[in-house]
Amino acid sequence: MRRLCADLDRHWLIGCIRREPVSSKALPDVIAVAVDVTARLERIGVSYVIGGSLASSVHGEPRATVDIDIVTDLPALVAPRLVEALLPAYYIDADVVRDAAKTGGSFNAVHTTAGIKVDFFVAGSDAFDLERLQSRIEVSMSDDPPHALWMDTAEHTLLRKLEWYRRGGEVSERQWRDVISIVAMQGDSLDREELVRWAPRLGVSDLLAKVLGDDR
Repeated sequence: MRRLCADLDRHWLIGCIRREPVSSKALPDVIAVAVDVTARLERIGVSYVIGGSLASSVHGEPRATVDIDIVTDLPALVAPRLVEALLPAYYIDADVVRDAAKTGGSFNAVHTTAGIKVDFFVAGSDAFDLERLQSRIEVSMSDDPPHALWMDTAEHTLLRKLEWYRRGGEVSERQWRDVISIVAMQGDSLDREELVRWAPRLGVSDLLAKVLGDDR
């Protein structure tokens, strides 16, 4: 298992050697909400992995975001417990959660004071989402008290970003910039076998070749 840490400048450090301890009180709102919501998931035994812009900020260029994307392994029987765990700190629709858990759909919750939106995606039988849950990495966010988040690998973050770029008509400069920054920051450490294994199944082989420079 790889482990990363964030320092106060939001640099991501392999091996977790920070220049100085990080207090949870110094965390940005979006990180604080991510820590809070995932702690609630863990208390009821729900496995999760964070993707989206938070994950791309770990593996590429950090950028501001007000949304948190979480893939969960949420059985239908556990859905009511999740709703109970999030209330009253989050606005959440119990009926939507129940339906998403049954169908492998999605729902969201909004922190009542911070206004941060958390988008939940239920893995269901989706093979890629299940792989993401199995391959997640631990990222330490603070030392006092200690908090960590389970996040996508660089490879899975890159693949999902390419998929969303394609779904959006390949016009999002923000998504493409995230993709480019992950490749630039990770370089030769990217597991190309993993990328090539999933790219055809996600329909992004040509985009992957383009960003890796293999289409020349």
